[in-house]
Amino acid sequence: MSQTKIPVLDLKPQYESIKEEIQTAINRVIESGQFIMGPDVKEFEQEVAAYLGVKYAIGVNSGTDALVIGLRAAGIGEGDEVITTPFSFFATAESISNVGAKVVFADIDASTYNIDPQQIRTKITPRTKAIMPVHLYGQPAAMGQIMNIAQEYGLKVIEDCAQSFGARYNGQAVGTIGDVGAFSFFPSKNLGGYGDGGMIVTDNEKIAEVAGMLRVHGAKKKYHNEVLGYNSRLDTIQAAILRVKLQYIDKWNQGRRRVAESYNRLLVDVEGVVTPGLAEGHVFHQYTVRVTGGKRDGLKAFLAEQGIGSMIYYPIPQDQLPVYKGQYEACPVSDLAAQEVLSLPIWPELEKDAIEKVVGALKKSL
Repeated sequence: MSQTKIPVLDLKPQYESIKEEIQTAINRVIESGQFIMGPDVKEFEQEVAAYLGVKYAIGVNSGTDALVIGLRAAGIGEGDEVITTPFSFFATAESISNVGAKVVFADIDASTYNIDPQQIRTKITPRTKAIMPVHLYGQPAAMGQIMNIAQEYGLKVIEDCAQSFGARYNGQAVGTIGDVGAFSFFPSKNLGGYGDGGMIVTDNEKIAEVAGMLRVHGAKKKYHNEVLGYNSRLDTIQAAILRVKLQYIDKWNQGRRRVAESYNRLLVDVEGVVTPGLAEGHVFHQYTVRVTGGKRDGLKAFLAEQGIGSMIYYPIPQDQLPVYKGQYEACPVSDLAAQEVLSLPIWPELEKDAIEKVVGALKKSL
C-alpha cells in the first residue's frame, strides 16, 4: 500500500485553524458551570436564525431528533403518510416511522440524487400529510416544484438539511423554504460539532413553541409536563463550539466548492465516470461521482490499495433495508444509484496535489 494517505475526510486542518478560539469557547462553558441550556445555546440559536434568515431556531441533541421533533411539531403522526426519498441515511425514514406515520417512497432524479417532484405526485393519497425532501450531498432539492405540489394539496414540508448547512435554493437558505428545517451538527457535517447536535428551524410560531416543549420532556415550564416529549437538548459546550465555527461556514463551503470544481475539471473526459453538477447553492458535503459499467466496487478497492479513502453513500436504499424490505414497489433510479455512486475525499482545505493524486489513481483503475 502507498505511504500517501488521503482520507475521505480530514478535520485536523480545520481544527488547527481555529484551535485557540475553540479552546476559549470550551473553557468559557466549563468555567461557567452551565452545561445544560447555558447562555451559549440561546446565543447560537439566535445566530443561526439570523444567518439562515428564519424567525425561530431550536437546538436539539441530534439531526435525527430534529426530524422527529420537527415532524411532531408540524402535527404529523399516527395514520398520516409522508413522502420522502429512498436514497438517504436511515434517519430520514426512521423519523417518519417513529412518529407513527407511514413512509411513502418516491424515486429520485438521476442527476441530482434528490427526490423527483414528478414521482411525488404519483404517491399522493388522501392520507398524505407531508413531504420530506432531503438536500442530499449538500445539493438543494427542487424546492420550487416541491412547494408548488405542497401548496396544491395542502401538505406540510419538512426539509432534511442534515448535509446542507449553508446551501441555498434561488438565494434562499435551505431549511427556511418549507414549514420546518432539520439540521445535523454531526462532526463530519459542513458545520459540525465535536459530538452530536441538531437544530430545528421554522417561521411558524406554533411549531417553534411545540418543538421547544418536546425537546425538554414536553414542558413549557419545569415540572409542568403537558405532552410526552424527549430529553433532546443541545449541549452548551457543543453550542459554544458551533458558535465559533458558524463564523467560518461560508469560507469553508466555498473551499468545498473549489475542491469540487477542481475534481470536475480533472474528470471531465474520463469515460465511465459521471461527475456531479455544479448547481448554484450546492455546498458539497460530499463530492459524489457515478461509476458506470459495474466498476464502482473495483475502483473503491483500488483506491484503498493506493491509500485513498472513499465512501458509498448509500449502498442500500432505505426501502431495501431489512426493516422495510418487501413493503414497497421498486425505485429503479435509486437502486441503480446505490450500485454506482462513490464519494471521493473532500474537505475545504484539500490541496491541489492531493486532488490530482486521487484523480490519477481513479484514471489508472479505470
